[in-house]
This record gives sequence, C-alpha cells and structure tokens, in this order.
Amino acid sequence: MFDWDGVFNAGEKALGKTSGFSEADSMGVNMLRYGLWRRDGCLPAVAIITGEPNESAEFFAQREHFHALYQRVKDKRSALTDFCARHELETRQVACVFDDINDIPMAVGCGLRILVRRDASELLLEYLCRSATCDYVTASRSGDFAVREATELMLGLSCLFDEVVESRVEFDAEYQAYFAARQAVELDVISATEPN
Repeated sequence: MFDWDGVFNAGEKALGKTSGFSEADSMGVNMLRYGLWRRDGCLPAVAIITGEPNESAEFFAQREHFHALYQRVKDKRSALTDFCARHELETRQVACVFDDINDIPMAVGCGLRILVRRDASELLLEYLCRSATCDYVTASRSGDFAVREATELMLGLSCLFDEVVESRVEFDAEYQAYFAARQAVELDVISATEPN
C-alpha cells in the first residue's frame, strides 16, 4: 500500500502539472512484487491511495499493473478497509509506505509502516516514533528514491534480494512467468464521490 505525493515524489504540485515518479522506484516495486510472488506462489495485491486525482499516479499504476488506485480519498482508513475486503487480507498483512499526517489512519492498522523522511517534519517523525506508528524511517528523503529504499529493505529482510536480482538479470523462465501474471492484472480505479 503506497501513498503517492511525498512518497513517489517530493509532493510538489503546480497548476496543470501532476507529481511524477522515478524508474528506480518502479524497479524496486517490481522486484518486491516478484520476490513475494516467488515466495508465496501468487501476486501480492498492491495499491496506491491518494487524496487527489493524479494523472501520473494513474499512468504508473496502470503501467505497473497494480490492483487498485484509490483517489479523492480523505479518510485513507476507509480505502484500506475496502482494499483488504476486496483481496481477502487482514490489515496486519499489509505494508504501508507513507509520509504525512493524512496517511496516519491508513498506516496505524498495517502490519509494517514505513515513513518516508522529510527534513521539515521532525516533530511529526518524533511523534510517529514515540507513538509506535511507524516501524522504519527511510534514510532517503521524500522525492529521493525512498520507495526503492523501502522495497529493497523488505526484500533483504525477507532474504529474497539476491535470488530476485539474479533471476531478473537472467530474465529466466520464472521471472517471465511472474511478469506474464503481473501483466494480466487490470487496474481498478476507485474514486471517492462523496467526502470521507
């Protein structure tokens, strides 16, 4: 489960311009999904939950064949609950990568909470650590490949990193089978129509 603004990018916006993503973060997410597919024998469900519509987020989620993109979400806890129900998950089975106050309701119930560091939010970081609302704070700052750091960390802690990299480098049959399964996933775009 990913927030978008401040996680895949620095969260900057301008009129007529959407916040983007990096290919380094994209590769990290893909390798994590592949590692979990190898370990579990099925694709892990993955989603972005964002407060505003964002063309770049939708393009990314579509291109990467995520399971869901929730947008216009004011209470992210409700989107997490819906996502878990759709994919028969308990919230404790979900890892959440987030960066700000509006993400806390989503992060609280997740089994793994990764906070993307932002130098301007030292009091928030201290609050989240003190209240045990995050399990890891990225060394990378917002907009500086924090998603890649988070995904490599999860792969490494799962003892999957080397085998995933080696398989992807070889572009072997197992990676190709995973990629075919990933490509078959159709994105579900869910827009909140009323204030949450």
